[in-house]
Amino acid sequence: MSSAVQSHDPHPAVEPSYLVSKRGLMSWLVTVDHKRLGLMYLASVMFFFLIAGILAIILRTELFTPDQDFMSAQTYNQVFTLHGAIMVFLFIIPSVPAALGNFLLPLMLGAKDVAFPRLNLLSFYVYSAGAVFLIAAILTSGLDTGWTFYTPYSTSTGTAVITATTGVFIAGFSSILTGLNFVVTVHKMRAPGMNWNRMPLFVWAIYSTAVIQVLATPVLAITLLLLIIERSLGIGIFDPAMGGDPVLFQHFFWFYSHPAVYIMILPGFGIISELVTVHSRKHIFGYKAIALSSVAIAVISFVVWGHHLFVSGQSELAGVLFSFLTFAVGVPTAIKTFSWVATLYKGSIQYNTACWYGMAFLWTFTVGGLTGLPLSTLAIDVHLHDTYFVVAHFHYVMVGGTVVAFIGGLHHWWPKMTGKMFNETAGKIGCLLVFIGFNVTFMTQFFLGHQGMPRRYYAYLPEYQVMHQVSTIGSYILAVGLLWTLIYLVHSLFKGEKAPSNPWGAVSLEWQTQSPPIEHNFHETPHIHGSPYDFPEIDKSGAGGHH
Repeated sequence: MSSAVQSHDPHPAVEPSYLVSKRGLMSWLVTVDHKRLGLMYLASVMFFFLIAGILAIILRTELFTPDQDFMSAQTYNQVFTLHGAIMVFLFIIPSVPAALGNFLLPLMLGAKDVAFPRLNLLSFYVYSAGAVFLIAAILTSGLDTGWTFYTPYSTSTGTAVITATTGVFIAGFSSILTGLNFVVTVHKMRAPGMNWNRMPLFVWAIYSTAVIQVLATPVLAITLLLLIIERSLGIGIFDPAMGGDPVLFQHFFWFYSHPAVYIMILPGFGIISELVTVHSRKHIFGYKAIALSSVAIAVISFVVWGHHLFVSGQSELAGVLFSFLTFAVGVPTAIKTFSWVATLYKGSIQYNTACWYGMAFLWTFTVGGLTGLPLSTLAIDVHLHDTYFVVAHFHYVMVGGTVVAFIGGLHHWWPKMTGKMFNETAGKIGCLLVFIGFNVTFMTQFFLGHQGMPRRYYAYLPEYQVMHQVSTIGSYILAVGLLWTLIYLVHSLFKGEKAPSNPWGAVSLEWQTQSPPIEHNFHETPHIHGSPYDFPEIDKSGAGGHH
């Protein structure tokens, strides 16, 4: 068991928490405290989640009938582009690493802060600057290329492509800086006695993510820079009339954006590893396998980008290789899923909100993962490519995986971050609404896609109408669930009970601090003597009644 150095501290309540240690707006704007930066990131990504979510609801409402309702084709293209671009670049990629990762990484390692606190502050402002550019693109002439900015359309359209790609380019630097910071922090700032085999699995996941961020994001930056140069100077990199190749853009783009998919989901895996083990009061099953599978996913993620180009005319040999490599990603992912289920088996499961989100993740993410297999099969993908099947697949991974894990993690660490407890009953209602709404929305889209409904169309054939309507109703249920979650979490800040320092009885270091933690986290440097998952109080004999 990790020694809780602070538990016998002679003056536990004297020092104020990080939330009140310094007062005034400026103290937040120039803070280098990783916990305050985590909260500022959390507020920012939640704001963009709200905006992109509203855009999604507008899209689904337009699709309620087969004809044009209240949006022209042009407006529709802009709305789905902005929904995608904001969700991916301003919400999902920074959500877990920048918000929860910043807050928890030093706490879990027993460190006082990240390795480069000022770089951390800089990366927040770089992210904000990128966001400003993306929003400027919306407010000027919009953006209608789809979030992937595919050439040749993106080099010829009259919308604000340069402004938007500049925004993504800048936000990418925030991603690189955060990744760099996390890699150095994990290597250099671990508490005495914490070797690689004693790190929490959330740290392993954030570490693997950070490696991808540092290695992959520069490729996206160069790609978008080339696109900007092509548009502004007319140089033929992607334009065939000038000796360029539009498919080259797709290769460049997905060489970043497929690893980016794992930047989005790996931190979610890390959260689920924590939720499952803490709330089933049982040592995680297959610790090393889960840790190393995070690293394996990070490595394999760089060699599967070609599965986005199965119908782009790449060679058959390339297609076969990419198909095989894509199947290979399923192996480390399955290792994790089986380990989580094995951890739950005969555990003393506490059915609270965070645990419910963990369970919801196991279902939604497994569906998302398994529907990737037909898409990576060459012959089937020819039919399913660019249909709603693809939309449903990646929403099951992004929303059913990352967002569900993110909300679960938010509930799990909420008492530590804010020092307040939320209402458990409200939490379970919210989880149920999110789970039902999400599945109703996107499960139907698998059938739509299988029957040939193409993605990105604002008008469609009448025979698809019933499923589109079911999907739209599901999206309303999902929206209600997410708004309900926002309401009771905000309510808990003002009216919630004071949180104890360790409400879930967890063993890892972040729970050995007071809630909320003091500015420099620990009164004394903690010393580690065992695993972060050694739960002493599981009743091995009586746990049979809970499985």
